[in-house]
Amino acid sequence: MINRTVLIGRLTKEPDLRYTNSGTAVASFTLAVNRQFTNSDGEREADFINCVIWRKASENFANFTHKGSLVGIDGRIQTRSYENQQGNKVYVTEVVVENFSLLEPKSHSDQSPQDSKKKTPPANQDPFASNGKQIDIDEDDLPF
Repeated sequence: MINRTVLIGRLTKEPDLRYTNSGTAVASFTLAVNRQFTNSDGEREADFINCVIWRKASENFANFTHKGSLVGIDGRIQTRSYENQQGNKVYVTEVVVENFSLLEPKSHSDQSPQDSKKKTPPANQDPFASNGKQIDIDEDDLPF
């Protein structure tokens, strides 16, 4: 049987890093994953998926991510249940993360979305800025 989940999304808040009584690190977080289609109002909705990551990977995840970080995760879906303080049985479905990838540079993730939209690369750094115009190159300049 196959139980594999791959998601790309943004953290909705800072990861919650805790330690078990035996000292094992565990972090939980929620990932907002955009749907591939828009609703009747033309807006894109998102699913908010609860995730958990264990051991050293959880410490690394908590140290290198923050609210709004774009991450990719690979893991499996797990269900569990517990009894709450009122004596009711609570069922939880979450993704147990086995691997993760940071999908944007640290400098980019530290900026607000408005900051990243304002900054455009200078035209002189764009190799395609000539818009298909001929480039004047002398044959003596060619290395072959």
